[in-house]
Amino acid sequence: MLGPLLDRRLLVVTGKGGVGKSSVAAALALLAARAGRRVLVCEVNVQERVAPLLGAPASGTSPQEVAHGLFTVNVTPATAMREYGLQVLKFRALYEAVFENRLVKAFLKVVPSLGELVMLGKILHESRAEERGRPRWDLVVVDAPSSGHAVQLLRVPGAMLGTVPAGPLRSDAEWMRDWLVDPARTAVALVTLPEEMPVAEAVELDQQLREQVGLAPAALLVNAMPEPRFTAAETERLRALAEAPAPVGPPAQAALLQAIRAGHATRHLAALRASLDLPTGLLPLLASPEWGRGDVEALAAALAAPGPGEPTWLAPAPAARGAARPHRPGGTP
Repeated sequence: MLGPLLDRRLLVVTGKGGVGKSSVAAALALLAARAGRRVLVCEVNVQERVAPLLGAPASGTSPQEVAHGLFTVNVTPATAMREYGLQVLKFRALYEAVFENRLVKAFLKVVPSLGELVMLGKILHESRAEERGRPRWDLVVVDAPSSGHAVQLLRVPGAMLGTVPAGPLRSDAEWMRDWLVDPARTAVALVTLPEEMPVAEAVELDQQLREQVGLAPAALLVNAMPEPRFTAAETERLRALAEAPAPVGPPAQAALLQAIRAGHATRHLAALRASLDLPTGLLPLLASPEWGRGDVEALAAALAAPGPGEPTWLAPAPAARGAARPHRPGGTP
């Protein structure tokens, strides 16, 4: 089930804040790099997480190799604007005379969505760039902002087309929109938790991406899915044992809490799959005092080759309501 994600030129990973999307993005990038692909992970104007998760120093605004075949970069408005200005004006001295002018800089700051446009443009440029007749990167993974912020970023090219007159900026918005909504080039993976609020936000995010961006998500990744270890009868037995004094009561209570959490997660997963018609990957709930490369490796292993007792990929739910949602090409202002 990973093929549709890793075989595209651009993979956008997003979801509600706190669901583990950076860890999932790192795991997906690691798998692609191990398959022989040259991979770039783009984080968007944030304190970097992916490189440190893989045990490497933060890369900053220039791509740095953090694992074999895997590079990371932090895309910021300032560096993206500088690269865009140099690309348009060609000469550094001319760029500095124009874009570093105090009045011009003040004007650019008030142009709606220009910062988002140039950051997204930097990412999309990397995804389509070629060197010596082949792609510079086989895959660009975007550790995108959370939910609504991700939609706002991704819809900028389509929205700009309704406000920007003919010229270089509009031409750039056109190719960016076309590249972004092309399912042969771009895929979106939604990351969520099997909990009420993240599930509700994932359903809403799916609809917003379809309607406001014109981009249908390719997969749903449910992170931190607890393993169901007890039957209903065993759970009831644990309820009774949890009232016992030590040494029986405390471990029985811990086991009961795990059973209750797994039950809640199963119900939230069922509700999610009733709403979204997407291939769904289940990722394990990991107990780790300090999240790091070992945990990313565990997520990558679960995504790559699930086996008995491990998380698995579920086929799309044929009766999901998400299949009936309208899909408008392009963004709307």
